Amino acid sequence: MKINILQLIEGARIAEGITVIIDVFRAFSTACFAIDKGIEKIYPLGEIATAYQMKSEHPEFLLVGERNEQKPEGFDFGNSPFQLMNATFTAKTMLHTTSSGTQGIVNATNAKEILTGAFVNADAIVRYIRTKNPAIVSLVCMGYACQRPTDEDTLCAQYIKNALEGRENNFPEMVKTIKAGNGARFFDPAKQSWSPENDFHLCTQLSRFNFVLKVEKEGELVYLRPIEV
Repeated sequence: MKINILQLIEGARIAEGITVIIDVFRAFSTACFAIDKGIEKIYPLGEIATAYQMKSEHPEFLLVGERNEQKPEGFDFGNSPFQLMNATFTAKTMLHTTSSGTQGIVNATNAKEILTGAFVNADAIVRYIRTKNPAIVSLVCMGYACQRPTDEDTLCAQYIKNALEGRENNFPEMVKTIKAGNGARFFDPAKQSWSPENDFHLCTQLSRFNFVLKVEKEGELVYLRPIEV
């Protein structure tokens, strides 16, 4: 099994085999918490205009996401697992558009199969890939707004790679590195309304969930389907 760690949009475009699009803060952590909260189907959308259009056509859908980390006007929730955990809603379908993770899905056109990646379901991802035993695995780190690599996505990719290769991971040390780096923004008092500290802690709960989120095609759209592993 050849395992490649790739970065940003360029990495997504050259990804092959089973491809894991990784966005720890916070798209694909949020997606897992949404499934756990009762959402059954998630449409990851690259364009915010598409999200607004689908919401107007299906007002019963939950509209979730961010631009510049913050909740866009008219959205039900920002890209925050903490917000979703503490919310009450009856929707079963979610529209999800973000600056990083969903962009990776749109651009991974050469992938044989696409999963989303985060620490909260990392071991389920490892188990799923082992059952498939592919020749090539591409771990694509989407970074901050697809502009620069980040510690949390790169370390998540390294965690998955190490586990697949039978190597030990020092997860507590990874969390310390992330907190001192890109994760520091979640501890900024000025950003608590859109990047709460609780999101950091929720997104670094290792393997809280025992499912993967697989990208499936639906006409011109794609959606995320949970698969228990």
